Amino acid sequence: MPERAVLGNHRSSPYLNLTPDPHAVARHAVPEREFTMSRSFAGRSPISRRSFLSTAGAVSLGAALTACGGSGSSGSGSAAEQVGQADIDKALKTPTQLTFWTWVPDIQQEVALFQQKYPAVKVNVVNAGQGTPHYTKLRTALQAGSGAPDVAQIEYQYIPTFTITDSLLDLRPYGASALQNTFVDWTWGQVSGAKGEVWAIPQDTGPMGMLYREDIFHKYGIQVPTTWDEFAAAARKLHKADPNVYLTNLAASQPAAWHGLLWQAGAKPYATSGKSNIALKVDDSTSQKLASYWGGLVKEGVVSSDPDFTDAWFAALDKGKYATWLTAAWGPVFLSNSAKSTAGKWRAAPLPQWDPSAPKSGNWGGSTTAVIKSTKNRIAAAQFAQFLNTDPACTKLFTTKQFFFPATKALLTDPGFVGETPAFYGGQKVNQVFADVSKTVNTSFEWPPFLDQAVTDWTETVGKSLANKTDTVAALAQWQTRITAYAKNQGFTVQGS
Repeated sequence: MPERAVLGNHRSSPYLNLTPDPHAVARHAVPEREFTMSRSFAGRSPISRRSFLSTAGAVSLGAALTACGGSGSSGSGSAAEQVGQADIDKALKTPTQLTFWTWVPDIQQEVALFQQKYPAVKVNVVNAGQGTPHYTKLRTALQAGSGAPDVAQIEYQYIPTFTITDSLLDLRPYGASALQNTFVDWTWGQVSGAKGEVWAIPQDTGPMGMLYREDIFHKYGIQVPTTWDEFAAAARKLHKADPNVYLTNLAASQPAAWHGLLWQAGAKPYATSGKSNIALKVDDSTSQKLASYWGGLVKEGVVSSDPDFTDAWFAALDKGKYATWLTAAWGPVFLSNSAKSTAGKWRAAPLPQWDPSAPKSGNWGGSTTAVIKSTKNRIAAAQFAQFLNTDPACTKLFTTKQFFFPATKALLTDPGFVGETPAFYGGQKVNQVFADVSKTVNTSFEWPPFLDQAVTDWTETVGKSLANKTDTVAALAQWQTRITAYAKNQGFTVQGS
């Protein structure tokens, strides 16, 4: 999930940690217990370039290449160096202790399934923090050359941050390539390298859809919009009829949602080639289309841009200030726990489309299990990462205990999962809606190896323009200039600059 936030006490958590554990689709009755959400890099506080480099542990390109020793596959095992089954069997019968860093609550239950099957391997589960603290500690340990775990939870968007420093183990030699068809196609693209490397195993996802208030739509004669033009028209109609109600809220503090919408629109804001080249296109025609659309609606005052995941935002959802929430597959279960007075009034639908003849969606949240290259127990660690996210009992438990939204095709077609009819959504098969949406997520979206900086610069340019109702298209140019300068300063060759 993006960084994960344990719900249950959401009001005290400034940013939900939704790392791939995006989790969750509405369950028929959400037990009164904590569950994880996967919102990604949402809500992280701004950081300066200097603090990013020193405290967060980012390294310049030169340092990254030095860390790599000039050899991209040194010690990681190439696709040709397959580990034999006899070696795997031996490793799993050898007394071993693995350290696993994860923020997922109650994951010990899933870990126990692995240990029951392989009792010689003991797994020490450590919560090193949520979001930024988790990644800061991991970077610090890697730079120090000691203290890093064998296995770590890493959100999709943070994988490039660790592959550029050659910190993750290529899992191909340990059988990971055979798992490709186990997972939704786009997730495999998120964990794979340009040369076929497998850097992590998908765990949960956050394909984006739309939750809407059926009662408000009915009251004002609004049809569920299937295109963004229809959505804009509905926004104007609704706010004119009731100035206290907005069709939706696009939070000026939410870079994760913006990236999900860029993803849906077909934008390719970041594209790396090797370790030294990157194309940055956050101000291209697709991005400008998105900025003009949303900036225009916010300027008109028919869409709000309130900060999300605040007390005021929770109250607004509960009171009907927003008629829709453009969210991810973890959103339904989150909403049912945080806006209980609206039970029975919400429904789910795909996002409106730019081109209805070719439905697309983006993703917001979800995480993976990666093996740290410095581990002395590569075979056992790789087998643990794979078991955790492919064993049927284990993956099923993630959907019922942590309320993750699945990454495996098996669960996304499981009648017991997609056939649920939660009362909060009027008996609608919400999981099925998001399972169908998951099939439409673009497979080629990439993340930069300096996500923290890109997010900080977005918040201070595009996010600021939404908050202040200024020119969002112009803000894109500012964002482009800032991240381009940053990338060059770190030693990258920026294509097209």
